Amino acid sequence: MTLRRRALLRAGAAGVATAALPGLARAQVRPLRLIVPYPPGGPLDIVARSLAEKVKDSLGVVIVDNKPGAGGNLGADIAAKAAPDGASIVMGAVATHAINPWLFAKLPYDPVRDFTPITGVARVPNVLVMTPENAARLGIGGVADLVAYAKKNPGKLNYGSGGNGSAGHLAGEMFKQLAGVFMVHIPYAGGNPAQLALLAGQVDLNFDNLAAASANIRAARLKALAVTTARRSSAMPEVPTIAEAGAKAGLASFDIDTWFGLFGPAKMPAETTSKLHAAFVEALASAELRTRLASLFAEPMPMTPEQFGAFVRRELAKYQSVVKQSGARVE
Repeated sequence: MTLRRRALLRAGAAGVATAALPGLARAQVRPLRLIVPYPPGGPLDIVARSLAEKVKDSLGVVIVDNKPGAGGNLGADIAAKAAPDGASIVMGAVATHAINPWLFAKLPYDPVRDFTPITGVARVPNVLVMTPENAARLGIGGVADLVAYAKKNPGKLNYGSGGNGSAGHLAGEMFKQLAGVFMVHIPYAGGNPAQLALLAGQVDLNFDNLAAASANIRAARLKALAVTTARRSSAMPEVPTIAEAGAKAGLASFDIDTWFGLFGPAKMPAETTSKLHAAFVEALASAELRTRLASLFAEPMPMTPEQFGAFVRRELAKYQSVVKQSGARVE
């Protein structure tokens, strides 16, 4: 057999193998694009990069692509309009899929119809905090005391947040709505300025991110009255939930947090969704990812695609009334 004939036979065999395994061939030449709709460095971005590293053995190279803008809408829209072949997915969040649809006058995507849920990733509680000095001055030792004071002194309490429509703002609006109290909302340009205002005594209380507030809580510069999730945080199990501490004050159903999870474009094949789901859920179960999440005060929340889709629809419905009550709007 001539050298030329051997070369042709080898080429033909390679072509047959590639035709028989098109998905594998594509995976070898095209990395998975994981869109993060926020700037680098935040908790969501940190977790995305940790996941990308962890799934490379099962999914190949994963490129984290930061596409910030419009409160996360820009990156989410890019994913929604991508081809549904599993090559582009997005780390969506409570903002992009539950809050922004009611906050923004115009949204370029539908949070349910335009996406294929893959799995939830993590949730981070917020925490209701006051300075110890202010809590002592007002006689507020817990959530029940706070509600009682607010009812006796309508409009005298105020709370800060990282801005209109932020998680802290909407947690405060839900608290007011369920407890039947009125407190003045004071928005700041970000979570850090809001926390500084609280420490300086410019506002009475905040519904702060637990990770951001934890150092000041441990240093006794802030008093943690309760966490905002339905279950206590494993990072601070001694702190009750608003639901349990304020059950007699109408807050038994209180449950709000910052969550994020993975979505593909709509109409992504079930086989592709299943493969991505399996890889990322396995990664979330690893000791490395759990340690990383714990460092961010985040709790893992793996779900089946069906469970995650149902969760997103519930969150979307929940925030409709909360955003409307807040009066926040972005034109």
